[in-house]
Amino acid sequence: MRITDLLRAESIQLNASPADKAAAVDLLVALHSKAGNLTDQALYKKDILAREEQSTTAIGCGIAVPHAKSAAVKRPGLAAITVPGGVDYDAPDGQPSTLFFMIAAPKDGGDTHLEILSRLMVMLMDETFCQRLLSAGDVTEFLACIDQQEAEKYPDEVPAPASAPEQAQEQGYRIVAVTACPTGIAHTYMAAEALEKKGTEIGIPLKAETQGSGGAKNILTRDEIAGADAVIIAADKEVDLSRFDGKHVLRVPVAEGIHHPEELIRKAPDAPIYHHTGAVVQEEIRESLGRKLYKQLMNGVSHMLPFVIGGGILIALAFLLDDPSIDYANFGTNTPLAAWFKNIGGVAFNFMLPILAGYIAMAIADRPGLMVGFVGGSLAVSGATFLQPGGGSISAGFLGALIAGFAAGYLMLGLRKLCDRLPRALEGIKPVLIYPVVGLLIIGLFMCVVNPFVGMLNNALYAGLASMNEGSRVVLGFVVAAMMAIDMGGPFNKAAYLFGTSTLATADIAAGGSGVMAAVMIGGMVPPIAIALATTFFGNRFTPEERKSGPVNYIMGLCFITEGAIPFAASDPLRVLPACILGSGVAGALSMLLGCASPAPHGGLFVFPVMHNVLGYFVALAVGSLVGMLLLAILKRKKA
Repeated sequence: MRITDLLRAESIQLNASPADKAAAVDLLVALHSKAGNLTDQALYKKDILAREEQSTTAIGCGIAVPHAKSAAVKRPGLAAITVPGGVDYDAPDGQPSTLFFMIAAPKDGGDTHLEILSRLMVMLMDETFCQRLLSAGDVTEFLACIDQQEAEKYPDEVPAPASAPEQAQEQGYRIVAVTACPTGIAHTYMAAEALEKKGTEIGIPLKAETQGSGGAKNILTRDEIAGADAVIIAADKEVDLSRFDGKHVLRVPVAEGIHHPEELIRKAPDAPIYHHTGAVVQEEIRESLGRKLYKQLMNGVSHMLPFVIGGGILIALAFLLDDPSIDYANFGTNTPLAAWFKNIGGVAFNFMLPILAGYIAMAIADRPGLMVGFVGGSLAVSGATFLQPGGGSISAGFLGALIAGFAAGYLMLGLRKLCDRLPRALEGIKPVLIYPVVGLLIIGLFMCVVNPFVGMLNNALYAGLASMNEGSRVVLGFVVAAMMAIDMGGPFNKAAYLFGTSTLATADIAAGGSGVMAAVMIGGMVPPIAIALATTFFGNRFTPEERKSGPVNYIMGLCFITEGAIPFAASDPLRVLPACILGSGVAGALSMLLGCASPAPHGGLFVFPVMHNVLGYFVALAVGSLVGMLLLAILKRKKA
């Protein structure tokens, strides 16, 4: 979704002079209405103001990006104004705002506003670009500046000129790449950008396909793959390698693509040649056992997260919209609207563990493992045993689903190897008869044996967590929150987040949700906010480029997008990481101490209304962020 597709000439006004913040909002809303983006101008304005009440959308450096998801939005769109004289928009740096972009996103548009916001921020970090916009003589020039900047930042989205197709085809790409992370949000695109940028710098044309949460983008064509010297797979989840048969394939974690792009580009042509035989891709790659297990787990996690986040937030909304005075015992389903949200969210949430187990198994045994793993996860949830085949009172829960996923995967892998000895005439019945029937019987027997033991262990673990005294809960909050900041999206971060989401399954949502989940989320919010604060109040510790990009982290942090801190941590890990880890740990400990809890697994600021003790949560977030900021100011040296 390009900026130039969302911004129309009729939604732009140059050299405007609103008297104050309210007048600027009125003008931008009116431009949206003029462009035909709204069905109800008054309602959209109300939603914009409601968002501003949460926190200012002024970024600093003269930029403001007010935004809102609203039922009044007919189609996603942008409105823009330039204010040469500036207007006070409550910017964090105290400076007047001169360049405004207002984002209108439909209520049911998912993370459309965040996608647009992310793209805008990447472009607006260029100070020269901002100056060109402010000095544009007319709307046509304004749009041309945006189109040029967007083409430079996202060249893969711009079709080759019709006059020179042969030239583009002749040049091709010497290296092609695929990037993917478990969540498919930040690391995926950061690795792709780093690889493509470095390829351009060193004169080795490179195209990177991103397999993100919204599906694959910038997809590699058959001709591009055929013409490439080598392939780089920078991924922390399983990627289909069948199309790269016969090519030099270099496989690395996604973080390597971010931090060492040049090294990967130079090594790729010397990588081993990949030969696809239909077997599991891990067997073709020399990886440690720990690395293989981690990737298999993350394949399950990446597919599970949409169910967890979507279902969890809808369940939280059910409690927000319900009236507990009707019947507290049925809180969340007392009103038809609340019951509808809770039912839909519950259906999605209940898929969490079967999906986790199914896709772990698929990462190990390919498609034959999917169904078997899914059923194994379902049996773990039900607590099925030989004495109670329909399920018992003791569920194996999250731990059982993990065991089911790995057991199903490796059982099916063994079954596939046994079936390789069967006559070729039976090849056609293996996927439709032997694998599903035998696999189902095996996983059924296995889970009925292990469920009683895992169920008791699972219950003991959660009982121990629930019975923790105040001091030990504070320690737990510190640990899980600090883990979120250790690698900001890596194994430690994902382990903490996975543990947090697992506690939602047994948490009393009506009573506020999970304290562990609240600590985990706050641990992921602190690093970007601490960095944003440090660049604002201790700018002399950062480079000019870091000071420009720093304010973006206010938004990233409040939206629970930890990855906004990664560029800063990568450039100075020995100073940035300790500050972020301690700041996150303090925030998590305070969150536990103050009894904060979250019924939703994601959302940051957007789920604050449904949290327990949201005031205490604000306090914990503020204190943790300030601790991180002060440590950054102490540890980092002043720039010359």
